[in-house]
Amino acid sequence: MVTFQKAFAVKTKGNCDVVNIDAQLQRMVRESGIRAGIVNVSVRGSTAGITTLEYESGCVSDLRRALDAIAPPTSDYAHNARWGDNNGYSHLRSALMGTAKSYPLIDGRLGTGTWQQIVLCDFDDRSREREVTVTIVGE
Repeated sequence: MVTFQKAFAVKTKGNCDVVNIDAQLQRMVRESGIRAGIVNVSVRGSTAGITTLEYESGCVSDLRRALDAIAPPTSDYAHNARWGDNNGYSHLRSALMGTAKSYPLIDGRLGTGTWQQIVLCDFDDRSREREVTVTIVGE
């Protein structure tokens, strides 16, 4: 069993910015030299998320609209009252989406579909620099 781990930074705009990180992940998979196993992708922070979607403007817009319906940025959140900020919705969106996902590594490639890209979502109400950690375990 071999383990490879590396991190990279992603600059985001906040406010439900959706950033395609698939190319960086594919590069790391090649760099690892591991042919079969599991790829875990994790973003640090409680106001961000990792998921997959078809990365095109319509699908990204649909995701944003769905998140606005589930956790609207204008709602009254106890977090906002407790901390005096206005990003309670960001924490809720992160908790619902999750900050880490795992994907199969098959024959030296991420086991995702043709139209399935891995994206980082920044839900905070301001721009950030996010750290993404990639851990590959396999053989």
